[in-house]
Amino acid sequence: MRLMQPKPSEEVPKGKQWMYEVKYDGFRAILVWDKNVVSLISRNGKDLTNNFPEIIDYCTEHQEKVVSLLPAKIDGEIVILNTQLQANFPLLQQRGRYKSTEKIQQAAIERPAHFIGFDLIEWKGKTLKKDTYLTRKDALSTLFDCLGLFPKFRWSQRLAYLPNHSNITELWNQLFEHHGEGIVAKRLDSKYIEGKGHSDWFKIKNWRSLSVVIVSYNQDNGYFNGAVYDGYSLLPVGKFKHGLEGEELSTLKKLVVAKATKSGDVFHLPPAICVDINCLNIKDGELREPIFKQFRLDLTPEQCTLQKINYDLAMFPSTVDLSKQDKVFWQNSGLTKGDLLLYLREIAPFMLPFLKEKALTVIRCPDGIDGESFFQKHLPSYAPDFVAGLKVDEETLLHCGSVDALVWLGNHGALEYHVPFQLMGKAKPNEIVFDLDPPSIEEFPVSIYAAQLLKQLLDQFKLKTFVKTSGNKGLQIYIPIPKNSMTYEDTAKFTQALAFLIEKQHPDLFTTERLKKNRHNRLYIDYIQHGKDKTLIAPYSPRINKGATVSAPLFWGEVNESLAPSHFTITNVVDRVKQFGCPFAGYQEARATQDLGLLKDFIHNT
Repeated sequence: MRLMQPKPSEEVPKGKQWMYEVKYDGFRAILVWDKNVVSLISRNGKDLTNNFPEIIDYCTEHQEKVVSLLPAKIDGEIVILNTQLQANFPLLQQRGRYKSTEKIQQAAIERPAHFIGFDLIEWKGKTLKKDTYLTRKDALSTLFDCLGLFPKFRWSQRLAYLPNHSNITELWNQLFEHHGEGIVAKRLDSKYIEGKGHSDWFKIKNWRSLSVVIVSYNQDNGYFNGAVYDGYSLLPVGKFKHGLEGEELSTLKKLVVAKATKSGDVFHLPPAICVDINCLNIKDGELREPIFKQFRLDLTPEQCTLQKINYDLAMFPSTVDLSKQDKVFWQNSGLTKGDLLLYLREIAPFMLPFLKEKALTVIRCPDGIDGESFFQKHLPSYAPDFVAGLKVDEETLLHCGSVDALVWLGNHGALEYHVPFQLMGKAKPNEIVFDLDPPSIEEFPVSIYAAQLLKQLLDQFKLKTFVKTSGNKGLQIYIPIPKNSMTYEDTAKFTQALAFLIEKQHPDLFTTERLKKNRHNRLYIDYIQHGKDKTLIAPYSPRINKGATVSAPLFWGEVNESLAPSHFTITNVVDRVKQFGCPFAGYQEARATQDLGLLKDFIHNT
């Protein structure tokens, strides 16, 4: 089957006749859903059915819900998601190469894939190719609605409906925040036309523009090789050839022949020619979808550095002028303010959901962790509007609801980010949290034991729970709850009862005594901190300590004797969530589906 292909464009088509969809970095495929068999067929006709058993199993298990609409063919993308808008293509590529059934099954459990459907080209056995885009989209929404997957995205399910958007600015801002691949613009009245013989679908990529030095040219395959300076050495970053044509290509080849040293089919150049390359990422020394952008006559080779590449890949917002990035913030490791900013920009898609719509208190350290520090919860006079929250009395609260805000705060030395348990301007909590605080890092194993005991108790209430390190010496257990479902009086009864129960069971290990002098080296179960306007360190926030640690979300299986807070720092947490996924990814879904029946019965009878 030939599929309709979006045509590349640098400009976004605009007007009332256009709608916009997220473009994911995955495997384009057709989900062929018959009453007897379900299969996944790639754009090139390859059968991917055995590579993604979790998607096939999901369809088989839910077939009865849509049997009246079958057979159907859904056009979509197979992806492994880091966030709802950010796909992990390297992991998907790795998955696609697996041949062993055992490896595939294990991968399906550890990082399950999603099939994101964006078009319906056949249903009830009849083709929809001659119907308009909107008609097909409506039919697709009907099918997903029968599955209970429309309009909400579900992390726990293996199929997802891709919505369309009329506001391109809003969608692009979301995509930018998440480091998404791009968007596809689709004409509302377009038919499904195979190939690219149309003017109805256009793809616009969210390019990263990188500055490199050309160091060689392979005459055999036509590729140029780029490198950047890492200290005083040139580090290869990948090859490119697309986008270079006509006079620019002819001029470059003449320069190569005139200045290069030839070895076989390869011309080796001294570092002199700087260019900008558009790409989606760099992985293992290869540029992802590289396209030549322009010559950079204004740059010297020494200005094309690994640090600049890292900053360009991070895609910092243009609203913030970064300053003094080389200032050392952590003396022990030599980590700088620039390292903090890179961390905040990369972790933003994972961290911002826990900061949005909440009043923010930061601890600022303009000169690093060994310098002066101070709390700030109100908007300073010099701050931009995008860090402004609600106005209370004569003061405006701080709020971090965008990547612009997070980077601005980091640029002003904000190292710690604390938020309350309720949304801004609201009186009721939207989560319950237990803070497990041991007397020192040496007693951290007691935190592990306390967390395990609490998990057993909370499981008896059939509650969905999440756990993270505090970033210092303790653990924190979160229970997301639906909007307006409980008051702080309700939650106080619950947290106090469980804290007292655990204390009574193990009085030698745990205490609810607020005064440190009376704790006698026992772990403090802080249930009092869960109150209106009181705050706790946000998920993924850095901490002010010598190890540059982070308050890191965990998988419950990690809460064992090998766990240590020092394992999670600003240098490795981004790679961790991309490799293993975010343990809090399903947090909002859990909030919406949380069953509080047993908990409320307990409170009522307490």
